[in-house]
Amino acid sequence: MALSINLTVNGKAVTKTVEPTCLLVDFLRDDLQLTGTHVGCDTSQCGACTIHLDGQPVKACTILAVQADGAEILTIEGLAPEGELHPMQAAFAQHHGLQCGFCTPGMVMTGIGIARQHPDADEATIRRELEGNLCRCTGYQNIMKAVVAGTRLMAESEG
Repeated sequence: MALSINLTVNGKAVTKTVEPTCLLVDFLRDDLQLTGTHVGCDTSQCGACTIHLDGQPVKACTILAVQADGAEILTIEGLAPEGELHPMQAAFAQHHGLQCGFCTPGMVMTGIGIARQHPDADEATIRRELEGNLCRCTGYQNIMKAVVAGTRLMAESEG
C-alpha cells in the first residue's frame, strides 16, 4: 500500500507516493534523480549517502522515505543552487580532499555538520566525527585539511 509524503528537498516542495519500505536514499536517487547521494554499502557503515535531514547529517540508507514526511532535506545538489560552490565544497577542491569522488558528497555533508556543531574543532574532534565515513582512496589527510579549511571558510562566510 503506497503512501503519500510531503517534504522539502533542496528548498523545493515535493509530494510523492512511495512504498512503505522505500529507503530515503533510493527515493532521492530513483524518484527525484538526485544521484549525488551515493549508495555505498547499504548497511550505514560508509557514509556515502549522508544528507541533511532537518539540518542534521544523517545516513539516508538508514531512514525510510515515509519517516522523512514533513522534513526538510538538503542533498549535495542543494549546496550550490546559484552555481557557486559551498565553502566546504570549495575547501575539498582546494585541498584535494577527493580522488575518485565516490565518498565526497557524504564527506562534504558530514564536514558541514561538523563545522556547524564544532566551529572550533580540533583534529581529534574532526577525526572522531568522520569515523562513520569511509574513503578508500585518500588516506584521509587531505580530507582532514579540507574539513578544517571548510570550517574556517564557513565561519568567515556566515559570520
